[in-house]
Amino acid sequence: MTVALEERPEGALRFFSLKDMERRGVMLEASALHAVAREAWADIREGRAYGLKSVLLPRESELWGRPEWAHYQKEFEGERLGWKLSTLSSVAPDYAAVKIVGANALNRHLGRPRSTSTIALFDKVTLAPICVLDGTEISAARTATYATTTVERFFPGHHDLAAFVFGAGPIAERVVLGLGIFEPDTFSKVFIRSRSVDSAVQLAAKLTARVAFPLVAVDDNAELGGCDLVITASNAKGPVFDDAEANPHAVTLHLGGDETPAQYIQRVLKTGRLVCDDITMVSRRNSQSLALYFSKGQSTLETLGPLLGVTNFSDLGDEVQKREDEPLHITCVGLPMLDLYVAKYVYETFLKTEPNA
Repeated sequence: MTVALEERPEGALRFFSLKDMERRGVMLEASALHAVAREAWADIREGRAYGLKSVLLPRESELWGRPEWAHYQKEFEGERLGWKLSTLSSVAPDYAAVKIVGANALNRHLGRPRSTSTIALFDKVTLAPICVLDGTEISAARTATYATTTVERFFPGHHDLAAFVFGAGPIAERVVLGLGIFEPDTFSKVFIRSRSVDSAVQLAAKLTARVAFPLVAVDDNAELGGCDLVITASNAKGPVFDDAEANPHAVTLHLGGDETPAQYIQRVLKTGRLVCDDITMVSRRNSQSLALYFSKGQSTLETLGPLLGVTNFSDLGDEVQKREDEPLHITCVGLPMLDLYVAKYVYETFLKTEPNA
């Protein structure tokens, strides 16, 4: 099937900014994107959607060596700078896409978002470009689908769950809203912790009227041991909790960098399950706790992980559910295919035709 391209003057390619999409009524509602992600995972599992990711890391010495930026270095003692240029390419049955992400935590001192994304959408067969989208909010919203997918998969029919979210940025915000798509009694409480207590308090206050469960901003991990679901969505430089603090049977969804401790990974290897959205991408990115655990041991996740039972999420059978007595750790590097499916949804639902056409 070849997708009909949007008619436009020869050589003109339509770019949809955030304001353009707002005017078109683009809504990135968590429930709709959860359904989009379900479709994407089905196609990934069947080999109908696939992609690759590459990351270029400028040398931080090039930044701190410049006098106009050097004085900011002390601000990042406990935080990843995350200075990177990423390219995510993917194809699906009818479309292809390339997402380019530029990120630097320094941006917040300059009044800019930490990261910005641009998505180019293509026809699958001709690979002719259809349009270009500001993908910044799309990217955060697609990452939050990992949380809703995890809850649906590993906590079906559960009630009174407690969750702990590390982070208070755009992804954490989308994650919390995503948890709100389930039955009102699914979660009894969600705790939010960030590097700044104020940012956690602000996020809880901002979202409290939009979800059915209480949001509690905390400044330590005292409540972590009682939580069934732990989601790391921070920009921390190192682990944000100790293994002894965690519920030994919790599901941990890892969306950041090096946020989970080696002792925790060792325990899950012995007593539970380790899952990746894509083992190869996580391994080659080598910036997250699971990949670093293997690379620091003079091996790679890609080589040794599968031999130790590390599994791709798409390879899990439909019957797989979490046992009550096992820990589960899910590492997500961010699949290009999820970006493609959300971009496809936005284009086909809101952008393909002119308003009032």
